[in-house]
Amino acid sequence: MRAMRRGIREMDMILSAYADRHLDAMPPARLDLFDALLNENDQDLYAWVTGRVAAPATFAPLVGEIAQIFQKEG
Repeated sequence: MRAMRRGIREMDMILSAYADRHLDAMPPARLDLFDALLNENDQDLYAWVTGRVAAPATFAPLVGEIAQIFQKEG
């Protein structure tokens, strides 16, 4: 639910599409990382996903996966 109600419509669509495809099969550590990512500011997330700003190293692999959704959906 937190992936769908972000505040920025684009992030709602991107994160909910990612969650729909991957959430059920996510191992606990990856789920914890995704949860931490959801606590980040939407403007930062959008900049990371679109590649305007590099994501922090902690989130970079996950943001890369999410960015693939953005490229396909966008």
